[in-house]
Amino acid sequence: MAEVKKQLFDYTEDSIKSLDWREHIRLRPGMYIGKLGDGSSPDDGIYVLVKEVVDNCIDEYTMGNGKTVEITIQDKTVTIRDYGRGIPLGKVVDVVSKINTGAKYDSKVFQKSVGLNGVGTKAVNALSNYFKVASVREGKIKEAEFERGLLIKEHKERGTDQNNGTMVTFIPDDSVFKNFHFIPEYLEKQIWNYCFLNAGLRIIFNGKSYVSKNGLRDLLEREVNEDERRYPIIHLKGEDIEIALTHNNDYGEDYYSFVNGQHTTQGGTHQAAFREAYVKVIRDFFKKDYDASDIRQSIVAAVAVRVVEPVFESQTKTKLGSINVDEGGPTMRQFMQDFLSRELDNFLHKNQPIAEALKKRIEQSERERKELAGIKKLANERAKKANLHNRKLRDCRVHFNDEPPVKGKEAFFALQKESTIFITEGDSASGSITKARSVETQAVFSLRGKPLNCYGLTKKVVYENEELNLLQHALNIEEGLDGLRFNRIVIATDADVDGMHIRLLVMTFFLQFFPDLVKKDHIYILETPLFRVRNKQETIYCYSEQEKQKAVKKLGGKPEITRFKGLGEISPDEFGNFIGDEIRLQPVILDHGDHIQHLLEYYMGKNTMERQEFIINNLKVELDATDVA
Repeated sequence: MAEVKKQLFDYTEDSIKSLDWREHIRLRPGMYIGKLGDGSSPDDGIYVLVKEVVDNCIDEYTMGNGKTVEITIQDKTVTIRDYGRGIPLGKVVDVVSKINTGAKYDSKVFQKSVGLNGVGTKAVNALSNYFKVASVREGKIKEAEFERGLLIKEHKERGTDQNNGTMVTFIPDDSVFKNFHFIPEYLEKQIWNYCFLNAGLRIIFNGKSYVSKNGLRDLLEREVNEDERRYPIIHLKGEDIEIALTHNNDYGEDYYSFVNGQHTTQGGTHQAAFREAYVKVIRDFFKKDYDASDIRQSIVAAVAVRVVEPVFESQTKTKLGSINVDEGGPTMRQFMQDFLSRELDNFLHKNQPIAEALKKRIEQSERERKELAGIKKLANERAKKANLHNRKLRDCRVHFNDEPPVKGKEAFFALQKESTIFITEGDSASGSITKARSVETQAVFSLRGKPLNCYGLTKKVVYENEELNLLQHALNIEEGLDGLRFNRIVIATDADVDGMHIRLLVMTFFLQFFPDLVKKDHIYILETPLFRVRNKQETIYCYSEQEKQKAVKKLGGKPEITRFKGLGEISPDEFGNFIGDEIRLQPVILDHGDHIQHLLEYYMGKNTMERQEFIINNLKVELDATDVA
């Protein structure tokens, strides 16, 4: 027996295993594409797969090759076609199936490109049920087909009258991305960002054309309605840098930051450098030592830089690390400071009305901050005491704002993306979720009852209302989203009238005081099953009447049907199914052009005739078959 144990724990040459490229990607997909997910979140893996292929098309455009990219997504099949130079025909198979193969190691060919390490399309290939690549160069075409990274057919070169370029078709592997679906709004946002960063590029997505003439100015015009802007958009451009900014009436700071065309959703050195340099330039221009928070309060800014060989903190490139702008050149901090000191200062001197409007917004923020100072201090002291034994919050171990460890960064980043807080109503629901949750990445915040309707109120109410103040502290968003502790904020209420009302009140709180949480896709609604249909062999959970009918038909006979009327009725064991790998989340998405204050006034303001007519015209009564009987 001792000999058997010794053999089990021996560390010999046989213990060392070498995985080939596709095995490694499939075994550790999080290292290459972040979290997996089902498509309900914008950073889920299926969108990263699309991005990795499109990035290559954008790099071709940046180098002056091809002005159009076509993207078609039908059901679960993605096809992406560019009109660049095309992959050299002799390397078509290698480029999509051999790690460390690509042109982007030669900085003369691809300067300041997005895809630097030659991993992107290999990851897409390895994580797809089916993957096909075709390259057209000078009247010849070469194609290759793969399944889960394995070459199944390499076609011979043949003649063609197609234009030069590359076409990739793939179907994500449904054994990796379980129950996945594409949400068009997320894809549209991705596509618009490509266009804003590459003025003149045309992207055709499922037949609809997207193009931007004015770059980041167009981005802010799309994101901030004209009547919300405190002054016209300031648009500054230089070599390898572009900035657009304005102020609105929302709380917090709103940034869209990019490096080499990559949307760095978690910011990084370029965003930090902008925030610091902007404050210094404003202080110098007005010759007044304004508080930094007053200068940046309500700012909406887009910042894009291009650098040689950027260092990202993860393969998914959502945060820029410390770098110099050019080899041997200035640091990002110096570069940003020099640019804004020259360009923004010049702009404000030449545009006095805009400078005056900016000054008024800063001084308004200053007055509001001073009015809040006293009550804020008392509220924070109360919250600090409550946090020591806060029964409302059952925290988790890994948070979105945690510093990554020295080793195992990629795995840690994947966990950070999974960090979730469930906002529940009452003790019974929160009790079930608390028992079933993953202590590693899932926290629970329990509401006492119906929260306050925050529409039309000032931020003073957040500090006066203990429950809202504790929620603000649990999320760590008092000073903006930089310290946000959870990537996903999930409203988990019953699917009855009271639950819907609580859901609306919580969403009103976020839209009124922290709209960036919604704009940055952090807010979700938890979908829980309405029915359980089972016989002795199988149990099926159903989220609609249609799913119930389908389950009954599948099981046959007379299966047992249970109607869940509240979250508290679902046992912790069952709840584990609904908040684990099979979690169904409905993202809260603002449609383009939505004016937040108009939305809140319509749904949460005084009961107008317009709203009464909407309710009457859209009221639906669904009767359960068992109720009818």
